[in-house]
Order: sequence, then C-alpha cells, then structure tokens
Amino acid sequence: MDLKGFYCFMILLIVSFSDASRLSKTPVKSIKSEDGDVIDCVHISRQPAFDNPLLRNHVIQTRPKFSLEGLPANKLSNSKNLPIAQLWQLSGSCPEETIPIRRTKEVDVLTASSIHRNLHSTVARHPKQIRQEGRPKLQLAAALVEGEYYGAKATINIWGPLVQQSNELTTSLLSISRGSSLSNLSDIEVGWQVNPSLYNDNRTRLFTFWWNRFKGCYDLLCSGFIQITNKIALGGAISPLSIYHGDQFDIDVFVLKDASQDVWWLQVGKETLGYWPTSLLPNLANSASTILWGGIVFDSESDGQHTTTQMGSGHPPEEGFEGASYMKNLQVVVESDYLSPLSNPVAIAQQPNCYNITLGKSSYWGDYIFYGGPGRNPNCP
Repeated sequence: MDLKGFYCFMILLIVSFSDASRLSKTPVKSIKSEDGDVIDCVHISRQPAFDNPLLRNHVIQTRPKFSLEGLPANKLSNSKNLPIAQLWQLSGSCPEETIPIRRTKEVDVLTASSIHRNLHSTVARHPKQIRQEGRPKLQLAAALVEGEYYGAKATINIWGPLVQQSNELTTSLLSISRGSSLSNLSDIEVGWQVNPSLYNDNRTRLFTFWWNRFKGCYDLLCSGFIQITNKIALGGAISPLSIYHGDQFDIDVFVLKDASQDVWWLQVGKETLGYWPTSLLPNLANSASTILWGGIVFDSESDGQHTTTQMGSGHPPEEGFEGASYMKNLQVVVESDYLSPLSNPVAIAQQPNCYNITLGKSSYWGDYIFYGGPGRNPNCP
C-alpha cells in the first residue's frame, strides 16, 4: 500500500469511529450565533463521550485535584490575556449542568475526513517521520522538547490568517504525545486553527484533537473528550483577534496529567474545559515523551506552486512583537504539579523561507517563540 492509500485507509477508520449518535443529541436549549453556528446545550451526562463503551460507567470528574506552582505570569503590558471570548456567547448562554456543543451535520463530518486532516493529526508530532521527497505538504515551524512530562502550558497569540484553498488548513497549537510510530502514537492537541473543510468557514476557532493508534477526532465529533464547562464550545469562533502593529490578544492553554484521577485535564484561560481519560490514550497513561509548540500549514499545491496560506500572523518571526505570531510562557510539568522552564528546546522549520521560527527567553515571557510566515513569496516559490 502506498502512502496515499495508507492515509485513505486511515480516513475510513476515523469516519467509522466518529459516532453518528453525536449528531442527534437532544438539546436542553439551542443558541443561534451571529456567525451562523448553532450551539446546542446538552446535558452533561448525555454528551458524546459516554457513547464510548470504555466510558459508559465513567463517573464524571467535576474538577481537577491539583494546584500549580511555577514561574511568574507575563508582565508585558500591551499583550491582552483575557478570558476566552467566543461569538456565540453574545447570543446566549447554556444552563448549569449542560455543555455547549457546536451543531454539526453528518455531511460536514464526512467532508472534514480528508487526507490532509489525517496527515496533520498523525505525523505532525514527529517531524522526522514526515516524508521529505520534494517539498513536504505538511509545513511545520515549531519548538520541541523530549523527555518525561506530565503536562505543558503556553500562552498562544491569536490571529486570523488567510487560507488559500478550502482543502488547506493553518493551526497554532500545543501538542503532547508519546509513541515512535503511527501504530503506537497517543497524542493530545489544543490551540486555534482556520480549517475550512472542518468548519465550513475561514474563522479562527478553538480546537482540541486527540489521537490513539489510528483512532481519534477533533473537538466533540466523536466519543472521547469529557467536557465539564458550560461556558466554552469546542470548535467555536474566537474573538477578538490580534491586529498587525496593534493590540495583541492571546489565550493560556494548559494540559496536565492528574495521576489521582487517571486523566489529562485541559484548562483554557481560567476555565477548566474537561479532560481525556487515559483509558483512551494508553501510551499517555503515565507520562508524555514529546511536547511541541508552534504552527502547521497543510499545502495542497493546487496550482503546482507553494500555497499562500499563512501561518500565525502571516509575517516572519524576525518582525517580533505586534508583527509575528508568538507563544510565550512555554512551560512543562516534570514533577508533580510543578511548572518548569524548558530544557534544551529544539527549533524545527521544514521550509524556513516559507515559515520559520526563532526561540528566546526573557524575564518577562519566560521561554517563548516567534513563528510563522506568508507561505509563497519570492524566496518560497
């Protein structure tokens, strides 16, 4: 089986794993957002996660059992770290004991199951595995650390990059994984992305992704992630966005393994969204071995040239604050509940003339990166 055939096979696995009952959950309330989304408020006990046979007797964890210590918070005044705002929140709110689920049609799930989506989800975490014959279709600019980790954190700058083709995507993310090949890879991702084939528009949206041994999905499109908050919708559009040479906006994302509950918790800003049970991610049952922060673009090469899809702000890292996209306060958990600075991070850029990355450290931002770029330009034909 050639590489293309292999990924087509993986598509079928993901489509079959995406539980059709996810599409028919009866809401307590529905909210029509100004961006066209419909948010269904579904009782927390009837969310898609509990359609998974592994979770049918699961007792919902209502809050994490951890406290955090670590480095001081960001001190740069022009960066506005606010509670995450989503457009649907302007039109209403979900009641207590419900969770907001972005309504998805079956045709949208099938459309989203494309080759580039699976490339993004399986090999991006391991850059050395990406095929390098000619120009790689998966463009990565990221910082990477390897070791034994129980969590990771980042403050991620939010932008609205342009996407050239509807079958391309651009994303900025934190990834936590363990596994040396596709057959034993477990992976958790969180961040923002512009992904027209998944969301049917070009808005910047909060996303999560999990992957385990040829199975996985985005947001709540299949049974897996258990959400506990009624305030944030996975897949919901984010607002406001950063302005070139203007106000900068960012969000804190934090993933932490709680051994006492046997789960990986997700926190965005001050809000605890929910968790991934380790029963879904056996290779992450104890710890992660690889943490990655950065940007990814999928280049479809539709016209035989490099895509003009932007990464980050669409500007190179040399432009710095207010010009390039950043991630700051990059930290890892190497001991129980303790955030630590990075040790020997490695910068990876598949095609630095198209998308690049720089590493840095300061008393204000801790470990940080600037990353991104415009895609096709005179030095990236």
